Amino acid sequence: MKRPVLLILLALVVGFALGLFCTYGIVTPRQNSALAANSTQAVPEQMDLSPISTTTATAAMTALDETDDALLLESAEQVLYAMRDGDYRALSALVHPTQGVLFTPYSTVDPDCNRLLTAQQVAQVAQDQEIYTWGVQDGKGDPIQMTSEAYFARYVFNADYTQAPQVSLDQVLVTGNALENVADAYPDARFVEYHFPGLEQKNHGYDWCSLKLVFEPYLESWYLVGVIHSEWTI
Repeated sequence: MKRPVLLILLALVVGFALGLFCTYGIVTPRQNSALAANSTQAVPEQMDLSPISTTTATAAMTALDETDDALLLESAEQVLYAMRDGDYRALSALVHPTQGVLFTPYSTVDPDCNRLLTAQQVAQVAQDQEIYTWGVQDGKGDPIQMTSEAYFARYVFNADYTQAPQVSLDQVLVTGNALENVADAYPDARFVEYHFPGLEQKNHGYDWCSLKLVFEPYLESWYLVGVIHSEWTI
């Protein structure tokens, strides 16, 4: 009589233990789904992990402030130092990528007569040995025909303009016999003029010269579109 009772009690204990194991030790399919949902919520809902789009990045760029004289002067100085060092590849990076740069040997800008160079052509100035026509000699009317590097030496960096004693923004410092039409030729541009009142004291100012660097805005930078050489002429 005792033996059957013991067996019944043992069966009850084993059943109770199995019930506890099933309740706390096994993850049911419904519990598994709940855990998965909780693991997804580990990242806050407000956090955007997607990459920034090109449109958003472009919109975040600071637009060029065309009234910022310091930025314009900085661009002009970069051009001057590239010219001084003969670093035409660095100079080409400052040339307007779509318009190129027009070189004017005397004050009057004439797009039909002056020579236009692309940024790629500027980069090759030292290697290009071809002779081009750049304009007309003042007072003579003869065509200015020379290589690009020779033109730079005579009608661009004929003096070290990094040391010019006078610098102006959007203002012509000295006028000679030639017409000064930079404002009309480049209505959407700004320019920096570097001026030597004279190169040698004995010439009493009859050897003054200037270099105007003309810039137009493109995207968020200033780019070179014109180089105008001016000098005293008879």
